[in-house]
Amino acid sequence: MSLFKNPFDKSSKLRGGCSCGAHDSQAQHERACSSVEPQDEDARFQRVIETAVMRAMFPDDMKRRAFLQAVGAGTAAAALSTIFPIATATEVFAQGGAVEKKDLKVGFIPITCATPIIMASPMGFYEKQGLNVEVVKAAGWAIIRDRTINKELDAAHMLAPMPIAISMGVGVPPVPFTVPAIENVNGQAICLAMKHKDKRDPKMWKGFKLAIPFDFSNHNYLLRYYLAEHGIDPDQDVQLRSVPPPEMVANLRADNIDGFLAPDNIVQRAVFDGVGFIHILSKEIWDGHPCCSFAASREFATTMPNSFSALLRAIMQATAYASKPENRKQIAEAIAPPNYINAPVTVLEQVLTGTYADGLGGIKRDPDRVTFDPFPWESFAVWILTQMKRWGQIKGDVDYQGIARSVFLATDAAKAMKEAGLTPPSGDKKIVVMGKAFDPSKPEDYIKSFSIRRSS
Repeated sequence: MSLFKNPFDKSSKLRGGCSCGAHDSQAQHERACSSVEPQDEDARFQRVIETAVMRAMFPDDMKRRAFLQAVGAGTAAAALSTIFPIATATEVFAQGGAVEKKDLKVGFIPITCATPIIMASPMGFYEKQGLNVEVVKAAGWAIIRDRTINKELDAAHMLAPMPIAISMGVGVPPVPFTVPAIENVNGQAICLAMKHKDKRDPKMWKGFKLAIPFDFSNHNYLLRYYLAEHGIDPDQDVQLRSVPPPEMVANLRADNIDGFLAPDNIVQRAVFDGVGFIHILSKEIWDGHPCCSFAASREFATTMPNSFSALLRAIMQATAYASKPENRKQIAEAIAPPNYINAPVTVLEQVLTGTYADGLGGIKRDPDRVTFDPFPWESFAVWILTQMKRWGQIKGDVDYQGIARSVFLATDAAKAMKEAGLTPPSGDKKIVVMGKAFDPSKPEDYIKSFSIRRSS
């Protein structure tokens, strides 16, 4: 039996020896709650309120059962609603307190990595949390970063390494930032110009000009990793250029670059336009890697905790919806308009459903091409920090675990996931990049294991 059992069922037992009063022991509670199939969120909140009221009215479970036996569940529920405002209490409980600021601005870059943040607007997830959110499109990552730091934006879609760099003061004065949710997992690819379709071996790429979205991005680190594993020094043998994602296809078409590692909708647009082909998906480098995040300053999270929590709940609920394959076509239509991603629905469907053209005449099927798993594993942050140090972006002693813990808010994420009907993960996250396992407890050993690196 779970916390969400029906209090109007006379066979239900509402009191016991666990924290919720529904089980004979705490161990039984943990086992039961871990196996419960999540209900609709509103129904879950209402069930909690109903159960609490019935417990208060009938401290003796035997009397509650006798009452239900006498009047019936329907009559009992109707009677309860006349003496206690169940609907109002449910709404208050769900919102977790009045928001300090209802009108919010959340920035995003027009890529499928921002799917939960974008879709939460047209599909009503923000509104459901009592928020009036304007999702603000920006052309590049530096703009997103600066506008969020300057408080023109309350929160933003950011590349997962960006809040770490901002918090550490790398490239900007230090401002404590947080990542309470990962926006997407996988969902990137290496795209090359059609003229290079016979150059599939990276060893043939010396002299290439390759684009990445931003220096502080897993696109940068994964591309560098991939090149280095094939003996190509990313700082000496090729040119890496930061190019805003919306400008990448045009640069490929104009022959300004030979390829890029970028979000899948950018890659798929290059295929759609006939100017590029998919070399490999990023999941072939590291299956399960994080890409983008939902980020906010620690100041916003602490001075407006209810607004922050409501925003996070909306993101988690949108993520839960996006995680279901049967919803992907509907989502593609919702985020395709010019004020959002501004892309053909066909392109977005190919990305989100995982059935796509590769640009070389083939049709591929991979339902995990992009997935939406919001948990911000601290080990993700530690891996990012190792790559920042490997390539000389940070130097000296690094408090890997401390920084990871302060920026990637795993505890907040777990709480919000439960509220959204998701099950937070447990245990350790296994990270394997191109066949090489990563131990987050030994970051320095990991860095020193690479022959191609900038750090000593």
